[in-house]
Amino acid sequence: MSVDARPTRSPLSRFLLVLIPLALMLGAFVWIAALDPLRGFNNSAPPVEALTVERTILDETGIRLLVRAGGSEPMVIAQVMVDDAFWTFAQDPAGPIARGDTAWLRIPYPWVLGEAHLINMLSNTGMTFEHEIAVALPTPQATAGQLRRQALVGAIVGLLPVALGLMFFPAMRGVGRSGMNFLMALTVGLLVFLLIDMTSEALELAAASAALFQGSAMVWLAALASFLLLMAIGRWRGAPVGLALAFYIALGIGIHNFGEGLAIGAAFAAGSAGLGTFLVLGFALHNVTEGIGIAAPMLKIRPPLWAFAALVLLAGGPAILGMWMGSLAYAPQWTALALAIGAGAILQVIVEVTSYLMRQNPDRQAALFSPAVVAGFLGGIAFMYATAALIKI
Repeated sequence: MSVDARPTRSPLSRFLLVLIPLALMLGAFVWIAALDPLRGFNNSAPPVEALTVERTILDETGIRLLVRAGGSEPMVIAQVMVDDAFWTFAQDPAGPIARGDTAWLRIPYPWVLGEAHLINMLSNTGMTFEHEIAVALPTPQATAGQLRRQALVGAIVGLLPVALGLMFFPAMRGVGRSGMNFLMALTVGLLVFLLIDMTSEALELAAASAALFQGSAMVWLAALASFLLLMAIGRWRGAPVGLALAFYIALGIGIHNFGEGLAIGAAFAAGSAGLGTFLVLGFALHNVTEGIGIAAPMLKIRPPLWAFAALVLLAGGPAILGMWMGSLAYAPQWTALALAIGAGAILQVIVEVTSYLMRQNPDRQAALFSPAVVAGFLGGIAFMYATAALIKI
């Protein structure tokens, strides 16, 4: 019989053991800041400056830019040039822009419809920061009519194709084990494509954000956190099956459709109406398979009618929100963060669907390489890749 000889400490003693190192650490940081040990290395060089344009608005008053500072010290925008000519501007809020803060620049420049404009922002240290407006078009306003039209397009892109895919549910119920394996593997294949597509899009947007957000690291860490959190929630009461698994698939697809809505909204905001219509048709065809993938885990049960409506709304509804945000402008870092969270959700669904597929077959390992599973997996990837060609410009 062993006896733990370690002395027990009172709660006050434990609190002091934590408080003392924290106090010493805080004191050390204050001392370092007051001492400024790098002062001796100062050779009068200008501070490191960074400026990122997060939003551009064109209207009858001119050009407005939302800029974010990311330098080592607060920076001052001294002058603004538009097409090689200096222009007056107003800054809100006025004064130096601290690291991580944003400010609006209002430039009363008579921009020309359909033309390109180059804006140069000069700091008081002489650094220049360029921002190009490739095609000058008025920024859409958040009117009730505009939001209704965008919601209609979002419904065509997200809600309608998912609903059409779910309508195959009655025909799918009569398939045997091989057919079931094919459909589950088809779901995994389309999810793998969505995972790769969403991750690449998130990394691309993260690269356009301010350096202080650490774009690529933010994407990978957010995706990992999303995956682990959803895995913990999903396995809280055992592995999800049936209707629960269908809702997890719909959730992951819904976050991906949010990114698709952003792309279409941005196309309309840029004035590419024809391109936007082309994208709408491509996305609608691209998303029909998603409804089939959502229906696959429910083939052995009789879900209530309200579940189909909820699944359609969960998987397709975010496309409407993406349309609104994409057309009314959005910050790239927050969009990248949302897509990264979606990538983690997609990965969690891939794990759960694959696990469900293996549990449905006595010989789990052999089932993964059976002709039905391989054909379904490759077929899902091939269909998504082929239809994605319609929407990649």
